Amino acid sequence: MPDQSFLVRGPRVAVRRISFQDREEIAALDRESAALHHPWVPARDTGEEAFRAYVAKFDQAAHEGFVVCLRDSGAIVGGVNINHIVRGGIQSGSLGYVAYASTTGHGYMTEGVRLVVEYAFTELGLHRLEANIQPGNASSVRLVERLGFRLEGYSPRFQYVDGAWRDHERWAVTAEMIAYGGGVGSSGGGG
Repeated sequence: MPDQSFLVRGPRVAVRRISFQDREEIAALDRESAALHHPWVPARDTGEEAFRAYVAKFDQAAHEGFVVCLRDSGAIVGGVNINHIVRGGIQSGSLGYVAYASTTGHGYMTEGVRLVVEYAFTELGLHRLEANIQPGNASSVRLVERLGFRLEGYSPRFQYVDGAWRDHERWAVTAEMIAYGGGVGSSGGGG
């Protein structure tokens, strides 16, 4: 079992950095979740060399990679990345996340993404997070809505997923929206 050195903990889940030791568990979760992820999530190569390169990306200052785990067992229930981090006068990053079929519908990812957003604004010192979501991905849209993100725009042909350039909606949240709104997603809701 990987090191359970959690960065942040919620009532039911905790968040830690992704590691190469997560490869087999994530590969199995990706396989069982193929239908759930299609066509929303780009396919991931979990072969040893490719996964090592994927994890190494998070050694760079512009990328942070996390897994969301059940607190009681340490089992992975999802993943969250903050990519394309820009410092200086912008202090922004792109938020991405993935849930797994065996644990959807319990609110674990809402809790886990909430923890990562709070961590980004406090520990990482970011000011803004942006999530780009395909318009038909209702579950993902509901998740960011629960967390207080607002719809800011539409990006045609934004990302290459499942063999085609896909349109995305641009959702964002800022530190002020959290600080003055009573916390990330304070209005509640499961997911």
